Amino acid sequence: MRNLLPLISSHPGGRSALTCRFRCGDACFKETPNTSDNEYAGDIIARAVSRRSMMRAAAVVTVAAAAGTAALTGPNAPQAEAVALAGHGHEPPRKPAPSGARGLRFSPVAPNKNDKVTIPDGYSQNVVIRWGEPILRGAPAFNPDKQSAKAQAGQFGYNNDFLSLLPLRGERGRQVLVANHEYTDEILMFRGYDPANPTREQVEIAWAAHGLSVVVVQEEHRTGKLGPVSRHPLNRRLTAMSEFRVTGPAAGSPLLRTSADRTGRKVLGTLNNCAGGTTPWGTTLHGEENFNQYFANGNTDMHKRYGIGTGATERKWERFDRRFDLAKEPNEANRFGWVVELDPYDPDSTPRKRTALGRFKHEAAQPRLTSDGRPVVYMGDDEKFDYLYKFVSSKRMKKGTSRAAREHNLTLLDEGTLYVAKLTGDSPAAEIDGTGKLPTDGEFDGSGVWIPLATGTTSHVPGMTADEVYVYTRLAGDKVGATKMDRPEDVEPSPRTGRVYVALTNNSDRGKEGKAGADEANPRNANKHGQILELAENWDDPAGDGFAWRLFLVAGDPNDPATYFSGFPKESVSPISCPDNVAFDDHGNLWISTDGNQLGSHDGLFGVATHGDRRGELKQFLTVPTGAETCGPVIQDRRVLVAVQHPGEVDGASVEKPASIWPDGPGKIVRPSVVAVWRKDGRDIGV
Repeated sequence: MRNLLPLISSHPGGRSALTCRFRCGDACFKETPNTSDNEYAGDIIARAVSRRSMMRAAAVVTVAAAAGTAALTGPNAPQAEAVALAGHGHEPPRKPAPSGARGLRFSPVAPNKNDKVTIPDGYSQNVVIRWGEPILRGAPAFNPDKQSAKAQAGQFGYNNDFLSLLPLRGERGRQVLVANHEYTDEILMFRGYDPANPTREQVEIAWAAHGLSVVVVQEEHRTGKLGPVSRHPLNRRLTAMSEFRVTGPAAGSPLLRTSADRTGRKVLGTLNNCAGGTTPWGTTLHGEENFNQYFANGNTDMHKRYGIGTGATERKWERFDRRFDLAKEPNEANRFGWVVELDPYDPDSTPRKRTALGRFKHEAAQPRLTSDGRPVVYMGDDEKFDYLYKFVSSKRMKKGTSRAAREHNLTLLDEGTLYVAKLTGDSPAAEIDGTGKLPTDGEFDGSGVWIPLATGTTSHVPGMTADEVYVYTRLAGDKVGATKMDRPEDVEPSPRTGRVYVALTNNSDRGKEGKAGADEANPRNANKHGQILELAENWDDPAGDGFAWRLFLVAGDPNDPATYFSGFPKESVSPISCPDNVAFDDHGNLWISTDGNQLGSHDGLFGVATHGDRRGELKQFLTVPTGAETCGPVIQDRRVLVAVQHPGEVDGASVEKPASIWPDGPGKIVRPSVVAVWRKDGRDIGV
């Protein structure tokens, strides 16, 4: 057996301390916000065996295949859970064919520490757009020594994360690129930055570097190269100072009112936008994640539940705008932590914060339609021991591009029911020992229920009003006994099978004294590498209240017995650590970007087959430069896009002492950027 790959860091998640400091406010080093005593999944598992037959008889789920889906009923129902999630665990190892799964036929990139974007042989790349490139009319060219808030408000923002590419009718070779800008790292943005005494100018530049960018991109003929179309009428910047509209059942709630907005319906800015989604009706969704770190002087138990500190913030914004000081504006933090919906085709529209989808550290929001056309949005709360959610709309999407259809579809996410997940394992508790060893049935699996939290103005949580459920959604999850997970991040339903894939990045606190121990959905204590959960809704009905689940992938070094790749031979897969953003290609392969790789390599992008004989075959497609994270993958037939976030973000680095020379070489400031990759021969990716 080969030796295990070395761990590269003892820091939680493998990130640098600098990244933790600016990205999430050192959340890993603070008390876990979820101190509730609701049942752990491990407690539930102890009772699972006696109920196993009953649950399996009740869990009638889908058999999803390339040709379609079918439901099991009648005498086959007791086997439905096993059949619906068949394809790993009980099978003998499969000998891979040389060509690989369709869509994954490339030579995998080896783990490395190259200070560049490393891609497979036979592929080319280009930087699509960098931080600071002008996209609005009148915006100047980027000059790192002459930055201003006015200039940045017209330039591409900092630390690009989620990406969406949308069609642009009538303009050949052009598409609309939408990007999140999660956070700023002022140490890498400004020469001579003094963290204890930021200037107003630096703070205002940072406000302008947050938010969202919309920019039309042009394809180069005969290649996959993309470049921005500056000053296009659709180009747009939304910042920490832009106006956003609050909609849905909590809009106007006293919990959302401040001295500057006594209506509770208008918010300035969107912050820490991480992953998101693209809707079937042509809008984009953007999750506000680690918003807690921007607010000073938290003084309530609810502030603590959301991870808001009691003192000053890292960036000291509260010195320059009172709304970031909760001692002065206690409700301002309640106006962040939502899913934002943006219409990229209407540059005059006001983006909307959708309260019906709940408030927590949103990592993602990717819709799927029910058979009758109602959107269902799956969402993760990116915190150790927090929860998995979904929202089911009560309205049907209208097809077409008419004004009436578009106006109707912009109301779909304001009415419906918000749910939280409770998972039950089907193996004896003694078999889940915290090492990641498979139980005797050969897989980590079980069933689950969606617990309703609120529908419109009706709360389903005893002791909480509907407004409280939406604004304090974490507390609602605590009260109903939701399952504590290992940092649920991006959540994506497969457009091919309908199964839902949940990236659980890691949880270094799992199994510590006073913390939840391993359970079947989170089977490793001190979980450094994370896992991916696969969920099949009963009857393939995303609006239903029950599901079957199993672990599709348990990440880490393939030579480690605690790793698992759906039964695919582990000597034939790439090592992977800390799955984060995910996306699908047209072949049904899941593409996974990582954040905090702990296996001696830079972060990267991986493709893995989810069905067929090669299910579990995982290959690394690229790696990103020193200090960077791979974000926002977009997988098209002939192009892959990734957001290279926080390159050079290494402990001790600064503008004066850069840890990376990417993307522009020595002597140039390090700049987060979007990269496109394509095949040199012009053919489809991986075929």
